[in-house]
Amino acid sequence: MEALKQGADTLFILLGAIMVLAMHAGFAFLELGTVRRKNQVNALVKILVDFSVSTIAYFAVGYGVAYGAHFFVGAEQLAAKNGYELVKFFFLLTFAAAIPAIISGGIAERAKFWPQLIATAAIVGLVYPFFEGIAWNHHFGVQGWIKDVTGAEFHDFAGSVVVHAVGGWIALPAVLLLGARANRYRKDGGISAHPPSSIPFLALGAWVLTVGWFGFNVMSAQTLDKISGLVAVNSLMAMAGGTLAALVLGKNDPGFVHNGPLAGLVAVCAGSDLMHPLGALVVGAVAGAIFVVMFTLTQNKWKIDDVLGVWPLHGLCGTWGGLAAGLFGSQSLGGLGGVSLSAQLIGTAMGVTWAAGGGLLVYGLLKLTMGIRLSQEEEFDGADRSIHKISATPEREVNW
Repeated sequence: MEALKQGADTLFILLGAIMVLAMHAGFAFLELGTVRRKNQVNALVKILVDFSVSTIAYFAVGYGVAYGAHFFVGAEQLAAKNGYELVKFFFLLTFAAAIPAIISGGIAERAKFWPQLIATAAIVGLVYPFFEGIAWNHHFGVQGWIKDVTGAEFHDFAGSVVVHAVGGWIALPAVLLLGARANRYRKDGGISAHPPSSIPFLALGAWVLTVGWFGFNVMSAQTLDKISGLVAVNSLMAMAGGTLAALVLGKNDPGFVHNGPLAGLVAVCAGSDLMHPLGALVVGAVAGAIFVVMFTLTQNKWKIDDVLGVWPLHGLCGTWGGLAAGLFGSQSLGGLGGVSLSAQLIGTAMGVTWAAGGGLLVYGLLKLTMGIRLSQEEEFDGADRSIHKISATPEREVNW
């Protein structure tokens, strides 16, 4: 029976890893559909190469930083328990690699390619796993201290703060340090609209992310005996709430509509194992509203050129999700309890502060040393031609 349980647990978390791996195709197509046509190839290449760099960085350094384990032993030892520890690494890697995939959308269309890969290695190897270890592996006694102060540990079941808020808040200084795309904000106060190059690809990316998210959330149980249908239905309700709020506030704009479910799912991650489904619906709806309002503010009022709106979507909706777990996870609002709003405030604030500081340090150093922005001519030509020497679709067909 023990061998059967080990095999079932390994298969369970492997399926989760594959579903979250598939989400990276969603990141790629969401970015491809949102950017202008001259940057579509770059969107596809970045997500794949960032994932590969993340794999090496997390295998060699990051997983050890977060969990104090390493894989520099014989294969016989690694294969123990059906290789469960290896597959657990694979699952947690797909979360870690989401950080550069999130950042990629914010810095699209004008960021240099190779400096971004260096940033990915630093973020996935050190910045992200440092906070991951604090939140999910009780490093440095921080969770114990939060429990002593508030009566409960900081709770983040599937990463509203650990993954999404951290990714979004690392992206914000990167976007600010890069500056806006050329001619986005004109000297006369006008704003040049850059409409999505492909709504169908944008929608495809959103759907792939949405489907994969049920692996992201449900499989965060990590073993079969801890699986909960509550997590699945809460994710579903938050997705629906986010979509409908974005539809109404976004005035039927398809870009908002397809990011709405993502906002809801970002927010529900932290408390998806605790909330009542009606609470999850409210959390998702609030997140959808946050995304529409804050995306519009950042782009039009504050003139922050965050191309895919990754700071509002992941940074702010993830922050809301961390706090919402303390509210809607409480028994007074229909949840299972065992959480404290003050604990969620402390943990979320720590994650946001660490991410913003880490992002500023990594991208600030790269800007000073290598530069992080394409030249004016390269940006005008587009990242596809400038970096990859090919466009997504040929301008003319060869006829001989």
